[in-house]
Amino acid sequence: MRHTRTVAFHTMGCKLNFSESSTLARSLEEAGYALVRPEDGPDVFVLNTCSVTENADKECRRLVRRFHALNPSACIVVVGCYAQLKPADIAAIPGVDLVLGAGEKFDLAVHLKELEGGRGAGRAIRGPIKAVRDFRPSFSAGDRTRAFLKVQDGCDYFCSFCTIPLARGRSRSGSIGPILAQARAIAEKGIREIVLTGVNIGDYRNDGAGFLDLITALDGVDGISRFRISSIEPNLCSDAVIHFVAESRRFAPHFHLPLQSGSDALLQRMRRRYDTSLYADRVQEIKRLMPHACIGADVITGTPGEGETEFDQTRAFIEQIPVDHLHVFTYSERTNTTAQRMSDSVPMEVRR
Repeated sequence: MRHTRTVAFHTMGCKLNFSESSTLARSLEEAGYALVRPEDGPDVFVLNTCSVTENADKECRRLVRRFHALNPSACIVVVGCYAQLKPADIAAIPGVDLVLGAGEKFDLAVHLKELEGGRGAGRAIRGPIKAVRDFRPSFSAGDRTRAFLKVQDGCDYFCSFCTIPLARGRSRSGSIGPILAQARAIAEKGIREIVLTGVNIGDYRNDGAGFLDLITALDGVDGISRFRISSIEPNLCSDAVIHFVAESRRFAPHFHLPLQSGSDALLQRMRRRYDTSLYADRVQEIKRLMPHACIGADVITGTPGEGETEFDQTRAFIEQIPVDHLHVFTYSERTNTTAQRMSDSVPMEVRR
């Protein structure tokens, strides 16, 4: 009797990664694999990585060691942002068999089939990120009470501290028709909440349609009780989008608006496309129409050039705007970013 090969996934990072892991898992199930937990010691481990911070890089290495300990004979595959950025480094980690880049990961079943002919040293298959132009649909389902639906990928903003354009490529979006079909498929599975995900979802554009067109179309999908916008750039959170959410019975009054800093000088150095005045205006408009709305924000501490003055400006700005929760990150140098080359770095003990 032929052994049914087993596979386990571990996903790091953002909701977009979770949507893609779920899609990759379904593709392997269609190829005959049985999906199990990492603790079950499967034949194949797939690690979907993040690389937003240095801690994510270290966590990737720790997990590879853990998987190897759970089943020393297992095939370990690494995909995701870290895999695109540092393929050779990952392939050199003991126990890693295969590293797949941003475009190659969606052919995971094919690459695993090729490995059946023999395994050796870690192999990295990664094309240039400039060649990654196709939008690959993804959604999570079956493993959570809500689904993450990918509507956009990549980013054209090139903020000075961020590697995402290097890891995921230029901005690209799915067509509204297929996205609606996926939303209906999610509803048929009994899931009632969908979180729209992407790298920069407010930049959604396809065949002349923009983000407002997309959410207007999704609002009419039967079977879904709640939609949630995962995160949207302040400059793309238009009055029209805010007014739509205020009037919709399905889109939750929830906004995550990345702030990063309350200093206009630092925002300019970060290459952010807004200033504190615009940010405050967006928050005030949301609260004016939806006093009960929940607003979250990201803040980075210790970016190059941040001194006591800039830090105090950020603290004062946050205290004066009605945001409900913060995600605070310590700045981490990332390879090949503009910020890494800035001379006025902040000592790590000060950042923290």
